[in-house]
Amino acid sequence: QVQLVESGGGLVQAGGSLRLSCAASRRAISMYSVAWFRQAPGKEQEFVTGISWTGSNTYYTDSVKGRFTISRDNAKNTVYLQMNSLKPEDTAVYYCAAKITSYGGNVYSKAAEYDYWGQGTQVTVSS
Repeated sequence: QVQLVESGGGLVQAGGSLRLSCAASRRAISMYSVAWFRQAPGKEQEFVTGISWTGSNTYYTDSVKGRFTISRDNAKNTVYLQMNSLKPEDTAVYYCAAKITSYGGNVYSKAAEYDYWGQGTQVTVSS
């Protein structure tokens, strides 16, 4: 019964930046890995980036490498997604998801592996 709430989305011009946040409703009672997924209208959901419980391991889809950075502050129960050099093709609803794990260093990239999902936040990048 963990609620995840995304925030920070909005409308920006191409080349701009946004910082998304994913906050849990309460302190974690287990270790969890967190990921960001996104879905554009009429498109399939895709994995964007994920981070391990420890924060030491991350994974990015090729299209965002060098532009997006995922990080976490477990003391604040919050995961962040810093998005720089945004492109129109980044336009989508962004969802955060959390997966309970017994392994603090693991990161997961499949949506079906995740236990909790937020409601999403819209990111729109104009050209």
